[in-house]
Amino acid sequence: MKPWLGAEEVEALAEVIASGWVAQGPRVARFEDEFRVAMASAEAVATSNCTTALHLALVVAGVGAGDDVVVPSLSFIATANAPTYVGARPIFADVDDRTGNITSDSVAAVLTERTRAVIAVDQGGVPVDLEPIRALCDPLGIVVIEDAACGAGSTYHGRPVGAGADVAAWSFHPRKLLTTGEGGMLTTRRSDWAERARRLREHAMSISAKDRQASILAPAEEYAEIGFNYRMTDLQAAVGIVQLGRLPEIVAQRRRLADRYAAELASIEGLRPVADPEWGTSNFQSYWVEVEPSFPVDREGLLEALAGADVSARRGIMASHLQPAYRGRYTGEAPLPVTERLTRDTLILPLFHQMTDSEQERVVEALRGAARLRGAA
Repeated sequence: MKPWLGAEEVEALAEVIASGWVAQGPRVARFEDEFRVAMASAEAVATSNCTTALHLALVVAGVGAGDDVVVPSLSFIATANAPTYVGARPIFADVDDRTGNITSDSVAAVLTERTRAVIAVDQGGVPVDLEPIRALCDPLGIVVIEDAACGAGSTYHGRPVGAGADVAAWSFHPRKLLTTGEGGMLTTRRSDWAERARRLREHAMSISAKDRQASILAPAEEYAEIGFNYRMTDLQAAVGIVQLGRLPEIVAQRRRLADRYAAELASIEGLRPVADPEWGTSNFQSYWVEVEPSFPVDREGLLEALAGADVSARRGIMASHLQPAYRGRYTGEAPLPVTERLTRDTLILPLFHQMTDSEQERVVEALRGAARLRGAA
């Protein structure tokens, strides 16, 4: 992955620096408003990163010590860490092998009497099938949080992902399509949750820094609860505004490249690429491929073959329950066979906006070369 940054971002940063207001301020407010509209949400709250957005989402939803939160193990570890921050237990659910996402069935298999929330991830940009999960959770009073870290530009039933969740968290890390360097966003339809999240990200201060600075004699602030320092800067937001305007073009180009990968890989036995599910479209933030038993080498062997051809691929999505941080903790008792297979057998191919057809052909030729190792054996 390579972020697509250029002269417009440089100009936007220069304007912020010239204004003298570089901390959270008017650019953050504008970025929130434009992102809210783009993602079909009622409210948007900018944060320092997606992990802090997930943390705030759990706090405003009332999740805390003694609660259980269902999460996929097949996800970056932040998805499991966020419930741990509030004293809850992450309970790992298995995933669908086509999408890498949890399903209503896998969630139902691990629900407990203490389940207070479910975090559903749009893994690698593939939209999670949210409606069946909500149909399961809503009657039980279980909050559905969408971890849309990878999801900007993906759609679910024709709408932006995240629009159907109680609350969603987004990432603007450099590996994401839309980047601010670091940064995140919380979106929700609930104005009370958004209002509290805005306070909490700023130490739970009763008056914002912007309002204080706008006053000659600022009113005294109060702190009604323990808050956090989860603010975004205007420098980051200025870049985000430019990037948001580019998002449709970025998604269109990535989908074109993904279509080309799919067409080329169709003739290579033993490699199963990720694809759009029937309920939506992916932004292909990660283009992952499963190395099946019929391929002449395993995932590690294919990574070595690609590296030998000067192609840098990456291992597939991690399984949090296999990490030392979660070994020995109670994280649920359901088996996770699909999660373990996908984390063992998948890899992520290079895919970025500026990728040329010749660069992509180099990747495909390296894959074909690995497939020919069958004959050499």
